[in-house]
Amino acid sequence: MSYQNELSRRLGGGSALAVLISVIIGSGIFRVPRGVAAATGSPGAMLLCWVVGGVIAMCAALSVAELSTMFPRAGGMYVYLREAYGDRVAFMLGWVNLLALPLSQAAIALVFASYLRSFVRLDEMGVRAVAGGLIGLVALFNYRSVRLSALVQNIGTPAKVLALLGLSITILVFGHPTGALRESPFMWAPRSIGGFGVALAAVLFSYDGWAQFSSLAGEVREPGRTLPRVLIGGMSVVILVYLLANWAYLSALRIDEMAASPIVAADALSRAIGPAAGSVVSALVMLSAFGALNSLMMTEPRFFFAMARDGLFFRGIAAIHERNRTPHRAVLLSATLALSYVGFRSFEQLAESFVIATWPFFTLAVAGVLLLRRRRPDLPRPYRTAGYPVVPIVFVVSGILLVANALIQHPLSTSVSFAVTLLGWPAFTLWSRHGRGRAGAPSGVLNPVVE
Repeated sequence: MSYQNELSRRLGGGSALAVLISVIIGSGIFRVPRGVAAATGSPGAMLLCWVVGGVIAMCAALSVAELSTMFPRAGGMYVYLREAYGDRVAFMLGWVNLLALPLSQAAIALVFASYLRSFVRLDEMGVRAVAGGLIGLVALFNYRSVRLSALVQNIGTPAKVLALLGLSITILVFGHPTGALRESPFMWAPRSIGGFGVALAAVLFSYDGWAQFSSLAGEVREPGRTLPRVLIGGMSVVILVYLLANWAYLSALRIDEMAASPIVAADALSRAIGPAAGSVVSALVMLSAFGALNSLMMTEPRFFFAMARDGLFFRGIAAIHERNRTPHRAVLLSATLALSYVGFRSFEQLAESFVIATWPFFTLAVAGVLLLRRRRPDLPRPYRTAGYPVVPIVFVVSGILLVANALIQHPLSTSVSFAVTLLGWPAFTLWSRHGRGRAGAPSGVLNPVVE
């Protein structure tokens, strides 16, 4: 059985793995270590933060693997929330993501354009023009063919991972004797528990591509087998790459130097090979940012497509191109929003705006594993979460603690984020009464998959 509004399953395991790794490894590994160093204040606490973040992210991947095989549809987190909690909660995530997801594309495009300045003379308008052009190019790939976008990832992701591994190994081999790892005594204690929580939130932001990747579940072949392998295998690769990179940074720089450096990777490599490091790191960041932007353009429009398909967004956004079999209108919407942000906002404003309360929704989605086991035990589960129920509980507790710590450490900005999120509650009521679409059947019923 097939449906006209179903996307074609054209992605194999290798392509899906490339997308997952690329959507996670963007610019975060080059920018986040500075903030983590400043918040933790010691090399041991910094490394521990990345380990703890990796464990929490793996718990998320293991849990989402079960949900994705139960509901292998376009939309990911939106689908899981809708199945577990209903239309209103899913709509509220969509309300937040309508702002947040294109922001992430715009921010990454600006990172690419900013680092291009190492090779080409660009003023501020030139940076914005390059960022806009890059968004347009990537949107064209995804408008034309999911296979073309996957081909870009199949080439770019291995190159990105190998380049980052090469960077880390070079720093370790030719490192500097004054690095934090050589300090005596070696410090493990963080500056404060609250600071460790703030640092952990930044680390988890660098890991959270697992949430975006799940939106592609409707286009992966043999989802019952492929999705768990991709999520678990891809997250394992990312954790190892991140730990090696941070180990390398700490081998070359003191913790105070890292906390003060906006270009940690370049400074660490400069200690190893000299002034040529700037160009090398700039090229690596551009490669990483390009791959991440392409991955985001592959995954994020599927979220809006799924909402429109179910009547929780404008129906026209659920259109599928007759020849290309892509959600072309959702791609155009996502690209248009991203372009508007590039034109009027700076990277710092984009990054600040992106931190809108998505973690409560991630926590609810993973809690859905526990809820659906109880409420709907009859649903087929091609994969069951390893370590259940401990694994999803670890993630849920971590999510609650992170949100609570954010309220304590940054009460104003966190409260504003929650206020914006809560506006989705009356927005759903208005949409239900006056919207152009109507809420339909649960996603799993509307679009069954027959393999």
